[in-house]
Amino acid sequence: MATRPVSLTVFLLVASFAAASGQTDRPITPDTVVVPSGPLHLRALLYQPPGPGPFPAVLFNHGTIADCVGPPDVLAFIGSFASAFVRHGYALLFLTRRGDALSADQGKCMGALLQAEAAKGLEARNHLLLVLLNTEQLDDVLAGLKFLRSLPKVNPGQIAIAGHSSGAMLTLLAAERDTTLQAVVTFAAAAKNWEGSVDLQRRLLEATVKIRAPVMLVHAADDSSTAPAYALANELKRLRKPYVLKILGDHGHMAVFRAVPQWEPEVFRFLATYIPPR
Repeated sequence: MATRPVSLTVFLLVASFAAASGQTDRPITPDTVVVPSGPLHLRALLYQPPGPGPFPAVLFNHGTIADCVGPPDVLAFIGSFASAFVRHGYALLFLTRRGDALSADQGKCMGALLQAEAAKGLEARNHLLLVLLNTEQLDDVLAGLKFLRSLPKVNPGQIAIAGHSSGAMLTLLAAERDTTLQAVVTFAAAAKNWEGSVDLQRRLLEATVKIRAPVMLVHAADDSSTAPAYALANELKRLRKPYVLKILGDHGHMAVFRAVPQWEPEVFRFLATYIPPR
């Protein structure tokens, strides 16, 4: 199988170094695992607490990677981000979807596809985004959930899903499809796309109707837009579904990685309510 060894090596080294320097009592070295998604073989970083388990687990969905490899300032935060989950007793599967980072040799990356489509105009780009979120990108996420449930150290009845930016939109769409999930956490969902696409707004609000799991919406006050956070919260409230809205201080779009201490207490209090660690 063809790979991009330089990108893969850098990704793993940065992630492992960040884990070792994160807020944890011991270095956390992830296992690199292969997640089948149709004919594709996606790669993911699997972080697990020490011990035999079974552990509650979370699938994390990253945002759109513009250059398909990922900027170092994002990757450097993966380790400390993952350490928070392990520290609280959760296994974490950080899945890289088709064409992105560890899965760069598996299909075409969404960032490149959207960039090419943007030459036709914003409407064309936003239409393609919606199509990808509802088809191949969602297929990868659902495959990640299936894989996570199959792991021997994971409790298949204690699965949550989380995501950032476009990955947060996928998180909501996956929770609409998989009604066995126990909790949903989104970071900066649709922050960069909400204002420019009425169709996207409609689709995400529509997804809340079938979501059964409690939802936590985390958003930075200085992100591109906080409108999606409030709109989704209002819709969940109207539907009388359990939710939590957390607006962080001025930590920007990458608050999920850069401001772990600011969201950590409330996010893990939320998770512990629905998938408590042993």
